[in-house]
Amino acid sequence: MNRIHRTWLLMSACWQILKKDKEMLLFPLVSGVCCLLLLASFAVPFYLTGHWQPPGAGAETVHQAIYYGAIFVFYICNYFVVIFFNCAIVACATIRMGGGDPTVSDGLRAAAARLPVIFGWAVVSATVGLVLRIIEERSEKVGRFVAGLVGMAWTLVSFLVIPILVVENKGPLTALKESTQLLKKTWGEQLVGNFSFGLLFFLLSIPLFALVVLGLLSGSAPLISLCIGLAVVCLIALALVQSALQAIFQAAVYLYARNGQVPEGFQQEFLSGAMVAR
Repeated sequence: MNRIHRTWLLMSACWQILKKDKEMLLFPLVSGVCCLLLLASFAVPFYLTGHWQPPGAGAETVHQAIYYGAIFVFYICNYFVVIFFNCAIVACATIRMGGGDPTVSDGLRAAAARLPVIFGWAVVSATVGLVLRIIEERSEKVGRFVAGLVGMAWTLVSFLVIPILVVENKGPLTALKESTQLLKKTWGEQLVGNFSFGLLFFLLSIPLFALVVLGLLSGSAPLISLCIGLAVVCLIALALVQSALQAIFQAAVYLYARNGQVPEGFQQEFLSGAMVAR
């Protein structure tokens, strides 16, 4: 409950920034549309050729190479899109926290100026993602457990990479090293995140699932359609807000870790408690 309460306070501070620059919601919206189109461009050929299932351990080497090669290319493209628009949000957030008044053009300009490092970080992220996927597919239970632990550790050490790419324009590996060092310097060697935006937004989405269930129980086709449509629209809106708030939070944590700066609207105790000892 303490974690949820802390997350709510952090999210509220990020929300105050988002309210001043609502146009930042355009970035996750465009990112989501691009990712869906990208997914379709890969999924349809996979399905039509019958190669959508992962190859087994005894599959031919050529089959495995083609399958995982295609997955790797998809990961690179997908990560590139997500990272690009997250960089745009972080750029706008840092401008706002610095007392400026950012525009959509400012965010796009900052992200476009860092295309090489964004692509480099997309390749690094895709490599890690592919390795974790292979681990999961090779061993259903143990693989998922190991991949989950490694995935959480990776998410934590790379937490400040995007703000470093945006503000300092450093290479992907240098940014990863800098992210790890900043986190250790500010919060110590063994640490974990003391926040959970995903959990909080899941709790916020529960009433929407309840709305769908009520619609289904009514037995009325128009009411079912209305409830499902309303729930889908609200879930999309929640996803856009969550994405924007998380990027704003990354920017705030970066400014605090790098300069000891507490952005307007935040409290030092919230940021200092964002990470805790393991």
